[in-house]
Order: sequence, then C-alpha cells, then structure tokens
Amino acid sequence: MLHNPVIEAPSQELSFRQSVDLMFNRAVALMDISPGLEEKIRVCNATYIVRFGVRLRGEMHTFTGYRSVHSEHMEPAKGGIRFAPGVHQDEVEALAALMTYKCALVEAPFGGSKGGLCIDPRAWEEHELELITRRFAYELAKRDLIHPSQNVPAPDMGTGEREMAWIADQYNRMNTTDINAQACVTGKPVNAGGIEGRVEATGRGVQYALREFFRHPEDLARAGLCGALEGKRIIVQGLGNVGYHAAKFLSEEDGALICGIVEHDGALWSDTGLDVEAVHRWIATHGGVAGYGDAAFTADGLPLLEAPCDILIPAAVEAVIHRGNAARIKAPLIIEAANGPVTAAADDILRERGTVIIPDLYANAGGVTVSYFEWVKNLSHIKFGRMQRRQEEARHQLIVDELESLSEVMGKKWSPSPDFKRKYLRGADELELVRSGLDDTMRAAYQAMRQRWHDDPRVADLRTAAFCCAIERIAASYRSKGL
Repeated sequence: MLHNPVIEAPSQELSFRQSVDLMFNRAVALMDISPGLEEKIRVCNATYIVRFGVRLRGEMHTFTGYRSVHSEHMEPAKGGIRFAPGVHQDEVEALAALMTYKCALVEAPFGGSKGGLCIDPRAWEEHELELITRRFAYELAKRDLIHPSQNVPAPDMGTGEREMAWIADQYNRMNTTDINAQACVTGKPVNAGGIEGRVEATGRGVQYALREFFRHPEDLARAGLCGALEGKRIIVQGLGNVGYHAAKFLSEEDGALICGIVEHDGALWSDTGLDVEAVHRWIATHGGVAGYGDAAFTADGLPLLEAPCDILIPAAVEAVIHRGNAARIKAPLIIEAANGPVTAAADDILRERGTVIIPDLYANAGGVTVSYFEWVKNLSHIKFGRMQRRQEEARHQLIVDELESLSEVMGKKWSPSPDFKRKYLRGADELELVRSGLDDTMRAAYQAMRQRWHDDPRVADLRTAAFCCAIERIAASYRSKGL
C-alpha cells in the first residue's frame, strides 16, 4: 500500500536536521515503503558524544566531539570529521543522514556517518592541534568508531590531509597488527596511503555534475539556459577546498566566467571573470579577499549571491540561502557544492519560481566517491594502474607500429598530430583512473536522478528525485537483510 502522508510547506525556518527530514518525507511520500521501514531508514542509529581533556599551555582544556552513525545498511559507515566552533549534535546527525543518502545515490557501498569536534582550528598551533586530534581519534577508535570495516572518517570543513594522517597514525599505534589499518580513514596524503585526486575530488565532482547537466538540452531548458558551459557567468560562495577547485576547473577547462567570489570578509566581482588562482593565492596570504586589487570589492559579501548570473555555487556552509533572501536569488541554476546551503523554506520559494537546484547529496558526492577508491586501494595494497599501465602501452604500441607499417606499404606517410603518439601510447596512471571513475559515477547518478525527474510527474525537482533513488536503494538493502 502506498504510504502517502501530507507534506506541508514549513511556516518558519527549519533547522538543518529538520530540513533533511522534510526533504526525506517529501520523497518517501511518493514511494511504496512500509511505515516501519520508512522510520528505520530515516532515524539516526546512534550518536556518541565524547568530552576529553588535553593539557595545553600549562593547563587542562576540555573539548567536546561527536560521531554519529545514521545507517548501517552497508558497512563500514562513511563520513567526514569537521572541526568548527559551532559543531553540535543536530548538525552532525543531519550530515550523517545526508551521507547515507549520498552514498546510496552514487552506489558507494557505505552507510552514513559524520563526526565533529567543537573547536576553532585557527586558535591553536599545529603541534597543539595534533595533540587534540590524536586524543579525539583515540577516544573514537577505542570504541570502533574509527575502524576499516566499521567506520571510516574523511576530511570535512576545518580538516584536511594533515588531520587524516594524524588520525591514521593514531589508529596504527593502537592496532599494530591490523594489516588493513591504512583503510581506517580516507583523504590521507598520497605518501601516507592516500590516492591521487582526492584533495580536489569534491570540486572535480561539481564540475562533472555540471558537465552532465549541460549534456541534456531538455534539462537546460527547465532552467532557462542553453548552450555549453563556456561563457556562463558563475558566482561562487566560499573559495575553500571545494569552491576553489570547482571554480578553477570550470574556468580553466570549460571556459566559464567566475564573475563573483563571496568570502567571509566580503566579495569580489568582475564582469570579465576573476583569476581564480590569483584570488586563491591572495586569500592564502591575507586570510580573505579584502585588499585584492583586480576586482570590485564589497565588504558585505552575501548580497552578491543575489546578483544576476547563470550559475550560483554555494560551497561553504549550511543555510546561506534562506527564507530571507531566496526570493531575490536571480541565478536560474544553483548547484549545492556545500552540504545544506539551501534551507527547506528557501527550497520551496526557489522551486515555485522555476529555479533548478542540483542537490547536495549528488553535487558534492565527488569526495566520498574518491574516498571509496582510496579505501579500496588501501584494502588491496596496490596502487591503481600499477598492474596494467605498461601492458596498455605495449598494446597501443602494437597498433601504432602496424599503422606505420601499413602506411609504408601503401606509399603514404602516416602523419599523426604531434601529441597523438605521446598521448595514445601512455597507459592510464592512478590520477587518470580516479578521474575516469569519478566521471562515470557522476554520470550514472545523474542519469538515475533525471529518469525519476522526467518519468514521474509527481517528482517536481532533482532533489526529490535524488532522495527517491537513494531511499529505494537503502530499502532494497534492508529488505535483503530480512527487515
């Protein structure tokens, strides 16, 4: 029997967790899932709260951390650890739920998890941050909340390769005989068991998601757009890891114009497009965009989200587009590079206006996809491409030799383009294989979403379509377990 509860538009702004649950409810109302199984998929399985002390600067400091496991329909559970002053339980649980749906959508064989430490990383020296991170990792690992086969963290806001390397080393120290210890965490430096392409994976995934969207004229028409990415005017909110790489690849490889960049201390605008690399270097040196001379600067950056453009990429924090500003957003296409940048109330307003939103559980799935590749690499104990690269080169060389011999017999000189032989003869290395796998994943996930979007008249937007695809796969997994 079709379970079809009434979904009412929220009368006030919801919390991040409430927004995720509302979007889940909208999708599941269109599906034939029993109320009991629906509840099992929706609820968070467990949240562990840890408070630990670290002696720093001559006194004891107590920190609060979280690790939430939303779903174990597949194991290990997967999800990042963020370091931020405002981390709290509801946020971590909402992010864990999104990870569940995200992994299901891109068919990464993980449940959903998320972690957070309530800390301002900028307030501590590197050696102090290492002590804090290692103690947090110890508290989680001794409860199997860091484990290659049960729970595998990754970087998130405020963390990166450095913190993942500390966590991996701490786990190794506690599990000296675990041959798969490197797989306890992903997002590590390449020289510490990481994988090529992981740092830029989420930004690269945003690029691949937009490329796939632009392959479908019918979808472009729904957003009132046409043509290719080249020349499209883009505003990026947040030039951190994700926003920087997305903007860099879209401008350098696809010819898009990054006209606006919004940061915590203001915003930059250029009608002819900003130099993303130059802006990124300026932020790294000065801590913000203030003082950058090659563009118009405004100290109040958030109103720039409302400027006319073709594509808006919120790539920083939750709820940057909300009830108060949604009606003034002019971009016909929004791609959510951050988690939860559009609130449920704003989503209602934008959908009514015809704005197309490429949702977060698809758009920023590049990170967990390449984390999956890294996890597989760690478990297989061999670098991608090592077994087949030279064999590919040898087979390609046979074809080139045969073409050259044939051209001599026919009396015609074979003159390929200057770079043809170099490119064709080179076997795929790890980075090329990672990019290929990521591109394939983003294409397949979008195809599943758009099929729902176009085939079911009740599915009015890509977010609902994405949730439907994810919930269907999670339900199938639970049913196979006998639930």
